[in-house]
Amino acid sequence: MTLNIPVFKTRVKTALIYAAVMLTGLLWNEWSFFILFSVVHFGCWHEFHKLSANIVSSTEQPSWWEKIHIPILGWGLMLMATAESIEVGGIYISEAGKWIVRFCLLLFPLLVLFNRGYTKHQLLKFTSGLAYISISLALLVNLRSGWIWGTSNQENSITTLLSGLNGFITTVLLVFAIWINDTMAYLIGSMIGKTPLTSWSPKKTWEGTVGGILVSVTLMFLVGKLTWGANWELLVILLATAIFGTIGDLVESKFKRMAGVKDSGNFMPGHGGFLDRFDSILLAAPAVWAMCYLMYR
Repeated sequence: MTLNIPVFKTRVKTALIYAAVMLTGLLWNEWSFFILFSVVHFGCWHEFHKLSANIVSSTEQPSWWEKIHIPILGWGLMLMATAESIEVGGIYISEAGKWIVRFCLLLFPLLVLFNRGYTKHQLLKFTSGLAYISISLALLVNLRSGWIWGTSNQENSITTLLSGLNGFITTVLLVFAIWINDTMAYLIGSMIGKTPLTSWSPKKTWEGTVGGILVSVTLMFLVGKLTWGANWELLVILLATAIFGTIGDLVESKFKRMAGVKDSGNFMPGHGGFLDRFDSILLAAPAVWAMCYLMYR
């Protein structure tokens, strides 16, 4: 295959910008983390609406304010999930989240009863989107807040943050483990992949998938072992990240095939949309949150 130089340059430039934005959001502070994934939240919802419309056509399309009602409810859940770790003027933003959720829940019965836009299909779409996108990202934000460990990451020094598992370290490991898993699965699959994994994503192979998981888990576990003497608990978290991240990628691939599109969107030239970039996190985050809750809460 001949290398398309203009396309390659576009992909590289986009990837560099994406990496810079992601690393800033992940590593700067809790505000940058929350803002980053708030943007991701609404970007994923925008693409989710478009894909859903392609899958099931309907003559009764909801209005713009009906489309943003559930995403705003989901964002309220994300605010609540900060768990008193972020404040403005002495007021925790989690309190604002509670009021947003209450307002949206009060409004919901009125929209269902008095507006034809809420057909059975729309109800199913909005509730599934709430679980798939909003609750998943709310659990990711809650992980970052340190609530599970009973600590606030804002009060910790960098030495403390690197001394063991906590909200900051767990979310950073989650994202980096997914990046490594995706990259190595592609490289190993390209070199030795022969057995198709599933019809949902024909280009993925068992060899690439298993290889990506093994490399990701091994590499990140060694980092934890050398940094703070990590034990089996980190291994469980990394396995959950790699396995459920892979499933998340497959689910989104199936969603796109049902919608008849190659990419969920085009906000990243050469790389696709929000759902393309964050599909693995949407399933890995709830799995890691559940593991951490069981082990540490």
